Amino acid sequence: METSELLKKVRKIEIKTRGLSKHIFSGEYHSAFKGRGMSFSEVRDYHYGDDVRNIDWNVTARTGTPHVKIFEEERELTVMLLIDVSQSSYFGTVEQMKNEILTEICAVLAFSAINNNDKVGVLFFSNEIEKFIPPKKGKQHILRIIRELLNFEPQQQGTDIGKALEYFNNVIKKRSICFLMSDFLAKNYENALRIVARRHDIVGVHLTDPREQTLPSVGLIRAVDAETGQQRWIDTSMAAVRRGYAEWFEQHLQYFKSVFLKSGVDLVSIRTDESYTNALLHFFQKRSH
Repeated sequence: METSELLKKVRKIEIKTRGLSKHIFSGEYHSAFKGRGMSFSEVRDYHYGDDVRNIDWNVTARTGTPHVKIFEEERELTVMLLIDVSQSSYFGTVEQMKNEILTEICAVLAFSAINNNDKVGVLFFSNEIEKFIPPKKGKQHILRIIRELLNFEPQQQGTDIGKALEYFNNVIKKRSICFLMSDFLAKNYENALRIVARRHDIVGVHLTDPREQTLPSVGLIRAVDAETGQQRWIDTSMAAVRRGYAEWFEQHLQYFKSVFLKSGVDLVSIRTDESYTNALLHFFQKRSH
């Protein structure tokens, strides 16, 4: 992508997603993701209704009047975006491909994080670890992440979610918020997810396209497996073919839901033909309650 074209796309996404983060998600994000605890802020005069357990007896004795300790939330968090950049993410039959929607979702989450003074890092993965960007603060860092999302070209085609989770758990030692973004058309990651969930606060972002769930009856087509490169002719007019395809997708869907349920990991599902804004807002509100 040409530099001028890339900068225009970055600016367009920044304007759209920064506005969403500021006007819609700022308060919801803060409520949904708490800080690491409470830290001492100051001492003030006791007021009627204050919790007597917070009375500072040393200051009270020294001044002769009751004083209480005031605590505030330790707000700073680390947010990690684990992004599936395998070839299956470069698919879409509505207005945008899955990877384009993922880019906007990542930008919304990143701007929401820096609005709360949190750090943001990114891990791109396919069936290998493609790129790791360490967590940092600031607008320029977020714009760099958006540029990478728009212009990134993975070296591999497949998907290995387990390997991505293991790598993340090894490089990020302190507890963090992790958004794991994928279509989850893969298996064998249940152990890794369960282990990582013990240390980190994980949220799965499941993105699907309508045509991944049901195959249309359009006659004979040449289909390409994006993650293996294999090609084959498929007669979509045959009910058995469409049924087999739907069963294949349903198996992955049930496996994915079962793994997240057993691991106790939060989940938000988003379709390419639906508003990700509404889905995220509903998730944040549900989580904060």
